Amino acid sequence: MLQYILILKKGIYQKRKMKYAIIFPGQGAQEPGMGREIFENYPVARLAFEEADEALGFSLSDKIFNGTQEELGLTEITQPAVLTVSIAAFRALSYELGETPVPLCMAGHSLGEYTSLVASGVISLADGVRLVSRRGSLMQNAVPVGEGSMAAVLGLPLEEVFKICETVSNGEVVAPANINLPTQIVISGHTKAVNRVIDYITQHYTARTRLLKVSCPCHSSLLKDTADELEKEFAKVTGWSNPSCPIISNVSGKALYTVEDIKKALYKQIFSPVQWVDSVLEMERLGVENYIELGPGKILSSIVKKLCTGKTPIYGSTTGKIKEIANLIRS
Repeated sequence: MLQYILILKKGIYQKRKMKYAIIFPGQGAQEPGMGREIFENYPVARLAFEEADEALGFSLSDKIFNGTQEELGLTEITQPAVLTVSIAAFRALSYELGETPVPLCMAGHSLGEYTSLVASGVISLADGVRLVSRRGSLMQNAVPVGEGSMAAVLGLPLEEVFKICETVSNGEVVAPANINLPTQIVISGHTKAVNRVIDYITQHYTARTRLLKVSCPCHSSLLKDTADELEKEFAKVTGWSNPSCPIISNVSGKALYTVEDIKKALYKQIFSPVQWVDSVLEMERLGVENYIELGPGKILSSIVKKLCTGKTPIYGSTTGKIKEIANLIRS
């Protein structure tokens, strides 16, 4: 641990070369066995898994490395698992560089925003995994199983999706929840209302729709009470600090610099749409030259590549990828 702390302190004062952003994936990026290679090759990464296990009081590592897809898909397990693997990758990168990465800013998609808080020193890893595990449990229990769902709409602009949701809602909740691309929108709400949107689009448009394998209507107004409960969990964390770099908010798509603003954003994030398009545009406005996605999968890298002409994000959480990213930062 002392070695890692020294790496952190050294990195804070290094002069930034390439202006890059570090981005972290959210729920949906998980897969059994993720992070095993860096666990085996980097002591600082192994320490991240051990810290998470200790904080949660059970072996999250075992569920990540040996659990089934179904076990890993439980929301209260998925969220701390993805966060832990992402932070393990961040620490492995720090080790390769000999210093903490100094990005222009950080961002994460939904759950990934919490990962960015751990990476930027706002909260500890232990507090982070406890918070997102509790967040996952609250989200899963907010609406009875079967009464809430989400679906992707591909090929329609946001304004049109809004209109369709309003047209077929019939007094129930259904609205855009993730604005990932200008024509890649995820809707969320009551299951029957979500199904009506899908039927309407199928009948009137050539756009594609796809039900997501989730039972929680994430980022919808159905989770307002969940936000109130989660806010109580924030109060249990005593070590909040201002971030080492700006954090791009999912809710506003704007850069945040203080604990006060971050807490307000996290509260709203539970029941508000993820403004990922606006978040990337904000990072572009800040002068980001390239994007580094740390954690399982490459979902965000694929989205950023479509949004930013000429940008080629680099991603990964394997030893080879970590070394490649370190070389890119040093270049």
